[in-house]
Amino acid sequence: MTDTQSAASWTRLGLIAGGGGLPREILNALDPQSVLVIRLKGFADDPFDDIEHVEHSVGEIGAITRSLISAGCDAVCFAGYVTRPDFKALRLDGAGLKLLPRVLAAGRKGDDAILRVVVEAFEREGLTVVGADSLLARNRLEAGRLGRIEPDANAQADADKAMHVAAEIGRLDIGQGAVVADGLVLAVEAQEGTNAMLERVAGLPAALRGSPDERRGVLAKRPKPIQERRIDMPVVGVDTVRLCDAAGLAGIVLEAGGALVVDREAVIRELDARGLFLVVRDAEA
Repeated sequence: MTDTQSAASWTRLGLIAGGGGLPREILNALDPQSVLVIRLKGFADDPFDDIEHVEHSVGEIGAITRSLISAGCDAVCFAGYVTRPDFKALRLDGAGLKLLPRVLAAGRKGDDAILRVVVEAFEREGLTVVGADSLLARNRLEAGRLGRIEPDANAQADADKAMHVAAEIGRLDIGQGAVVADGLVLAVEAQEGTNAMLERVAGLPAALRGSPDERRGVLAKRPKPIQERRIDMPVVGVDTVRLCDAAGLAGIVLEAGGALVVDREAVIRELDARGLFLVVRDAEA
């Protein structure tokens, strides 16, 4: 049992896995025998063939709960990218149908309200909801810099504004990220997610953004002030760096203790190879 597990208040974890590399990062930090993976249909891109797993749709709340309990799980962790589904087309089981009115009502308030409904549903079944950050303490970012690139004064100013904009859209439960170049807000993240937002920035006129030869602009990601961090912590990885590179950005700014990095050493290699910076600031900054 790892140090993380020995300090945990659970004996077996159900890992509800969406897309991206975070679920695998968690698995790599734990004893595989202590985890059951719930692979979410349509979202998880890792087959998880090397570990015990079952597959359910996001609306099969009852089936997911039964799988967890029958496997001896007393805790659950949500990890990976999941977009808001089309509720009209969603495959629902009995428990999902029962929960749907509360989800729809919460959805009018924003995504964080939906997440809280989901968390409460699992907690009512006696499952402890564990945050990915508590399982990956080594992946949490402290104030400082990753990689060798230092932001210049212009990039620092863009980082200031991008962090402010990200905080404001987070306060309104819109999204976690924003891109600013030369003081101009190029994009804010909403339902499309960070990757799609960065692809959108890459499609803007060259005069508004930077290029690999003349980098300008900064991506900021930070948690929403009201965020349920156990289920939706901001994450950056190699793909984030590559998309920032394609958009001509100069770098990335994150909030200390408010983001996870997937495959830290690979991220640092990508940053250095592509000439981007990544700075981590205290929440007050």
